[in-house]
Amino acid sequence: MNQPQQYLGKVYLVGAGPGDPGLLTVKGKTLLELADVVIYDALVSPQILDLINPNAEKIHAGKRRGRHSLLQEETTQLLIEKVKTNAIVVRLKGGDPFIFGRGGEEMQDLIQAGISVEVVPGITSGIAAPAYAGIPLTHRDHSSSVTFVTGHETAGKYRPVVNWEAIAQGSETIVIYMGVHNLPYIIQQLTQAGQSPQTPIALIRWGTRPDQEELIATLETIVQKVAETGFEAPAIAVIGSVVNFKSRLNL
Repeated sequence: MNQPQQYLGKVYLVGAGPGDPGLLTVKGKTLLELADVVIYDALVSPQILDLINPNAEKIHAGKRRGRHSLLQEETTQLLIEKVKTNAIVVRLKGGDPFIFGRGGEEMQDLIQAGISVEVVPGITSGIAAPAYAGIPLTHRDHSSSVTFVTGHETAGKYRPVVNWEAIAQGSETIVIYMGVHNLPYIIQQLTQAGQSPQTPIALIRWGTRPDQEELIATLETIVQKVAETGFEAPAIAVIGSVVNFKSRLNL
């Protein structure tokens, strides 16, 4: 009879936050200082990587559009291998592990392999970047609902497309992750569903970092402004009247 695989350690799925090292949780920082192995993503800031135990093994597993250091399956297999001989294995992910970070998939695969997993939440860029730009996602007089949605969908997923019509009609503030490359299509879908072309939109690149950049426009003008300025990903898009607070607060 086969004996179940024995593992020495535990995997911690840690959210690194949006970039500003001051937004890393105390628990996340402690785990980085104690870690034996840290497998980290592309968008984790260098200041946070500097907090890692100097004796820990550090492995880059980041994914950027068109450039994958490791495939998702390879990353999961690497975690399984490392936890066999190391007590504290940290999977360090940008933002929050469960907000468009594939943390749910990794946790599922690790648990199925019989590995102990703990999740340490992080501040997601969809909340932090607008806050640093002076844009409140909700406001008693302007928005009582907010929707977080991905603008970059995976082929072969559980549903073929985001229901942009439902989002356009059902939420006063829309926050889009990874949407810069598909922005013309997304705006077309939203306006066809009833969003006014004059609805304000903000693109926020490198949110919470010293080099944070913002581009403010309307749904009607944003694509042209992106082309004129060369604004590029990675960026968060915020759509709704709350974007107007950016100019009112003059931050």
